[in-house]
Amino acid sequence: MSILIEHTLKGEYIELIKLLKYSGIVGTGGEAKMVVDEGEVQVNDQIEHRKRAKIKVGDKIEVRGHIISVNA
Repeated sequence: MSILIEHTLKGEYIELIKLLKYSGIVGTGGEAKMVVDEGEVQVNDQIEHRKRAKIKVGDKIEVRGHIISVNA
């Protein structure tokens, strides 16, 4: 079972590692980088290895049993 987290975007985009940290899925930026490096993160059903990928409204992020939905 996945846990749904809704994130309201305040600007044009948010960097992937910042989103993981702000959503509480990871505790630190270093942990966020490690999770991305290890291929544990999917953005729109594709594994994402870019730590600073620009996440925009409508994107869906899956990591560690969580789904993050990015809204305006």
